[in-house]
Amino acid sequence: MKPIIIAFALLLSGSTLFGQKSFYDFTVEDIDGKEFSLAQLKGKKVMVVNTASKCGLTPQYEDLEKLYKKYSDQNFVIIGFPANDFMSQEPGSDADIKEFCQKNFGVTFPMMSKISVKGEEMHPLYKWLTTKELNGVEDSEVKWNFQKYLIDESGKLISVIPPRNKPDTQEVIDWLTNK
Repeated sequence: MKPIIIAFALLLSGSTLFGQKSFYDFTVEDIDGKEFSLAQLKGKKVMVVNTASKCGLTPQYEDLEKLYKKYSDQNFVIIGFPANDFMSQEPGSDADIKEFCQKNFGVTFPMMSKISVKGEEMHPLYKWLTTKELNGVEDSEVKWNFQKYLIDESGKLISVIPPRNKPDTQEVIDWLTNK
């Protein structure tokens, strides 16, 4: 009887009993090729966004940087994940992407190594972000470049912001300011 109670308690606590991970269990690679543990973001609000350098939405880099500068001292971080999944709009190497972001938009928020955010090659973090069975909140599909995922201070998925919505929408500002 005791093992059943323990298993049930683990299930209710959202453990990794059935392979589920939390946002903080992932380690990714940053744009310089170094490991970046998402566990270091515990206690912060996080916006995860897939990016591209040759997209009509690329100017959102400027809006992302403004948002990051305004709220980064309030336990907020943006993590950019370059992806070449939509019409080959991110063809460059990590070095090319880093130079482009810094030169054209002065990006200072953390940028990660290029990954896939859909299909057979989808990165495990994006599987977690897009699968209710894993994230415990909702299923979603990455529809285009600059789709945003909001993660709260405890690592819970809060909301998915569509690509065309700017990073500083009222929903995001209210979330950041606890309104």
